[in-house]
Amino acid sequence: MNTRVFSGIQPTGVLHIGNYLGAIKTWVALLDDHECIFCIVDQHAITVPYEPAGMQARIFDAAVGYLACGVDPARCAIFVQSDVPEHTELAWYFNTVTPVAYLERMTQYKDKSAQFHEQINMGLLGYPVLQAADILLYKAGIVPVGEDQSQHLELTRDVARKFNRLYGETFPEPRTLVGTAPRVAGLDGAAKMSKTLDNYIAINETPEEIWKKLSTAVTDPARKRRTDPGTPEACNIFSLHAFFSTPAQRARVAEGCRTAGIGCLECKRLLAENIARELAPIRERYEALRNDPAAVRRVLDEGAERCRTIARETMRDVKGRMGLLR
Repeated sequence: MNTRVFSGIQPTGVLHIGNYLGAIKTWVALLDDHECIFCIVDQHAITVPYEPAGMQARIFDAAVGYLACGVDPARCAIFVQSDVPEHTELAWYFNTVTPVAYLERMTQYKDKSAQFHEQINMGLLGYPVLQAADILLYKAGIVPVGEDQSQHLELTRDVARKFNRLYGETFPEPRTLVGTAPRVAGLDGAAKMSKTLDNYIAINETPEEIWKKLSTAVTDPARKRRTDPGTPEACNIFSLHAFFSTPAQRARVAEGCRTAGIGCLECKRLLAENIARELAPIRERYEALRNDPAAVRRVLDEGAERCRTIARETMRDVKGRMGLLR
């Protein structure tokens, strides 16, 4: 077994293909050769306005998504962040070594502050500190993330270095692992795929639902008519072909787009068929798991118990080094 891996996704309900391509396929590829810990980060999700009544349902749907996409609990730990209280305990200790100026420079903090300017809270500012605690609590050496989280991982390394300098060598400096799909374009052609922006395809959608969404998705703005040639590299639909279509299909679509040999609807139809084909077994497992909630909760309980054991050992070490262990 090699280096320990940690990663997580916020519970927003059913996962979408951006989560699947950008995170979970990378996680599954790491299972055999690493000690993997995968978290549903519910405490991060409460830093912006949310609906408390639906939180447990969103956590459950995220857990089902992990399992349906192939995250095997026999080869890793899957758990909910708030079930291991040491995450927030370590975050408080890290608050004492993290300069506020570092946090104010975080791009995500600036973006979220602009979006939720009437509800800027300490949790939003300290989000990267809790993320550092998530990772370093398990002394993870590899963290698979999307490109938008790279800045937070650099802060995690800063926190580890600062703590080690003040209190002695305690934490590794984790390495960022950006997967093969660091940024998956949304169907609006303007932003990253997101539930918030409603520009996504969920992992459990039927072929009919997939086609309905793709049929109205934005394509190359230069192709206003069927006979207009286009630039496939400028089209978010073509970018999705890179993940679901064969090299021969991608080459045919690219050539057809440039020469107006195929229309956007034909391009979308092929993509819809390929997405539906890949998601079919995931959708089948998803429905089966939703019908067995006790099994899903058992996975989360067992994962949390395993992670609490590791977390308690880390906190004894941390508190001892900080002079807080009686």
